[in-house]
Amino acid sequence: MFDGYDSCSEDTSSSSSSDESEEEVAPLPSSLPIIKNNGQVYTYPDGKSGMATCEMCGMVGVRDAFYSKTKRFCSVSCSRSYSSNSKKASILARLQGKPPTKKAKVLQKQPLVAKLAAYAQYQATLQNQAKTKAAVPVEGFSWGNYINSNSFTAAPVTCFKHAPMGTCWGDISEGVRVEVPNTDCSLPTKVFWIAGIVKLAGYNALLRYEGFENDSSLDFWCNVCGSDIHPVGWCATSGKPLVPPRTIQHKYTNWKAFLVKRLTGAKTLPPDFSQKVSESMQYPFKTSMRVEVVDKTHLCRTRVAVVESVIGGRLRLVYEESEDKNDDFWCHMYSPLIHHIGWSRSIGHRFKRPDITKKQDGHFDAPPHLFMKVKEVDAAGEWFKEGMKLEAIDPLNLSAICVATIRKVLADGYLMIGIDGSEAADGSDWFCYHATSPSIFPVGFCEINMIELTPPRGYAKLPFKWFDYLRETDSIAAPVKLFNKEVPNHGFHVGMKLEAVDLMEPRLVCVATVTRIIHRLLRIHFDGWEDEYDQWVDCESPDLYPVGWCQLTGYQLQPPAPQSSRDSQSSSSKQKKKAKSQQYKGHKKMTSLQLKEELLDGEEYSFLQGASDQESNGSASYYIKQEP
Repeated sequence: MFDGYDSCSEDTSSSSSSDESEEEVAPLPSSLPIIKNNGQVYTYPDGKSGMATCEMCGMVGVRDAFYSKTKRFCSVSCSRSYSSNSKKASILARLQGKPPTKKAKVLQKQPLVAKLAAYAQYQATLQNQAKTKAAVPVEGFSWGNYINSNSFTAAPVTCFKHAPMGTCWGDISEGVRVEVPNTDCSLPTKVFWIAGIVKLAGYNALLRYEGFENDSSLDFWCNVCGSDIHPVGWCATSGKPLVPPRTIQHKYTNWKAFLVKRLTGAKTLPPDFSQKVSESMQYPFKTSMRVEVVDKTHLCRTRVAVVESVIGGRLRLVYEESEDKNDDFWCHMYSPLIHHIGWSRSIGHRFKRPDITKKQDGHFDAPPHLFMKVKEVDAAGEWFKEGMKLEAIDPLNLSAICVATIRKVLADGYLMIGIDGSEAADGSDWFCYHATSPSIFPVGFCEINMIELTPPRGYAKLPFKWFDYLRETDSIAAPVKLFNKEVPNHGFHVGMKLEAVDLMEPRLVCVATVTRIIHRLLRIHFDGWEDEYDQWVDCESPDLYPVGWCQLTGYQLQPPAPQSSRDSQSSSSKQKKKAKSQQYKGHKKMTSLQLKEELLDGEEYSFLQGASDQESNGSASYYIKQEP
């Protein structure tokens, strides 16, 4: 297991002894496997005749060149060391207490002088290459630099049940030890060393090599679910060498004893961690599946779309029969906007019938069980009725919670909602919400939670008062008891960083921040953009992801807008404020669906100002009593 470093350190001096007192490892949650030894001696099976493995240092070499009749040791030194300290040898043979696999990598044992010469030659080659090659600047966004430079905190993976490992993240936390590639090394082959988690930010972990103590000079960020992070003991079972970083190579004379002392009783990743990661990234939706999805040009109806691609559980849907293959729609597979074929007819929802009834070759209907199930409701007793008033997040302006009306009651608890004062004459912008949706609220919700309620367009009697409005419109408020009042223990806090979908352009996943928390409702701010682009999102929305999700799934992350873009955005927004306010009339509201990226080219769009950027108001009660 330690092959590759013994030969480099045999003749070196040390500034500190391995017997020096070390700080005790802080206790960690018990659900992670503990690194321990069982007093047994394991050798490394090589699977090849004529080869042998040293039971002391783990070196694999030609059997005939090994010492003693039994060929158990590679040298006299290892034989004597083993005899004098067999207990430590047994500990080192296996840090996790499980026998290794039979696929250990075979390495030829070379004399010390030859190895040192090879290392020196390789290091000289690297130095020469560094002199001849100019440094290439790397452009792009780095979560690690962004978090370190601003001391940000990221939402933990456990906040996102729909994301990979969201339900089986366990107690991965600071202090957990892992085996990672050693980049502070001049060896020509890939070697590894043990590191501890210093800080967690979503899937990303700030790691520090074991032995650096309080020295953070070589700390680095790595995705915990990546292919280069392994539980302690992986190198032993895989035949990979553990080599201490060059910076601290002379710090201890006996690295084996150091590791035994530091790692015994510490925590590491579960042995099947990588398998769980792989399993959690298997998605049931496949390309060519047919679904029903909201028509982005007429929100009141659905139409058939075909799954074009699946990335991290997000579906790129192309509307069936559309001549423009770029006429797509992005959403998560658990989105409330997609349904199985036949859903619209079953509940009485408007549906755009295809011009042809025969499926295209290769297309097939997605099975109904793949879709997110909604909570069953009892509509037999007191229930929502057409004309009732409520408050709802405007689907075309997610920064605003607006005065709304129930326009139609569908089957299975679904409701068609219209935003007062800005509805199209034909109702084409009505939107379907389920009765249990966290995006609809009873009358008075915004007032009690100090959220700015957007009144109907053109309503002149300000400030808006629900009691007066209900009397003027001769309408009633929807009963409070019919709304979803469940508030899960979501784990979000104000200021946490995450990756969030811009729901006004759902193909974009952006760097974002939680700026307000009202029970289960989160206000998401897109870093680098003005507050008018903020969006109200439910804490269990499948459009929120942990830091590092894009890197893990291969999805493109939109970094914060640069300062120059923010300045032009702000000045142009002030100049066009009056003109842009006219875009929220009927179908013209759809202009807000234009790409946010086009702002960088000078074309800008505005959203109505929603709630102010305040701290969470968790002390207020969820609802208020309705006025008579």
